Amino acid sequence: MKRNVELVVISDVHLGTYGCKAKELLRYLNSIQPKTLILNGDIFDIWQFKKSYFPKSHLKIIKKILSFATKNVDVYYITGNHDEMFRKFTDFELGKLKVCNKVSLTIDEKKTWIFHGDVFDASVHHSKWIAKLGGKGYDLLIAINNIVNLILMKKFHEKYSFSKKIKNNVKKAVKFIGDFELTASELAIDNHYDYVICGHIHQPQIREVVTKKGSCTYLNSGDWIENLSALEYNEKEWKIFYYEDQENIIIDDEIDEMDEINHADLLKIVTNFA
Repeated sequence: MKRNVELVVISDVHLGTYGCKAKELLRYLNSIQPKTLILNGDIFDIWQFKKSYFPKSHLKIIKKILSFATKNVDVYYITGNHDEMFRKFTDFELGKLKVCNKVSLTIDEKKTWIFHGDVFDASVHHSKWIAKLGGKGYDLLIAINNIVNLILMKKFHEKYSFSKKIKNNVKKAVKFIGDFELTASELAIDNHYDYVICGHIHQPQIREVVTKKGSCTYLNSGDWIENLSALEYNEKEWKIFYYEDQENIIIDDEIDEMDEINHADLLKIVTNFA
């Protein structure tokens, strides 16, 4: 039985990288029936894309998204920095699927502004070497992390994240997260929005931000590399969904929808396009 959800936001999936938790994301997507699905940037990782690595589980995510769009679900694909090449297709529409740089919605009379957020990160424009930490180096950290976690889970029943610790230390050093959240919130308040929803920084969050000019609710959907999180809006309430908290109660309902799309053909489209 699928859960009905009014609106779902996911971001920072990074399809095409070794760190992407596509199987877990597919289980989640197969467990819900949203009215609106927001893909808030970095769904693909073109920076680290390799034609030799795009497994079937990653292709299934694409098929699932297309399946939603053919079943009366409004799907918004908001571009991020790792899939910035899609920005040339801004305003492209295919049925219920729309490609855009940002989305403005009214949700239960609340003005809502949704964008990836990389425009606030000045380092993105001149320091794409960071992608090496976020890509190859990040993948290596995750691989090491998985081995260490196997040992820790057996001995101490507790996991440790090297990559999260390193990323958090880097972002603390540049005051990245705090500056990002405050900048997004201040801009939303200036433009009279009640909610501002971002991705990009891989930090799931829901919090109130108050300034001299007013207040808004800042939200971040997290990622599907480590946090495995999404934002859900239902019955006038926002919640953060964490896969690890719910994986044991998710009912597997995997149906290979859109069988008419062959995996091999889809792989050719993806690799040639990227």
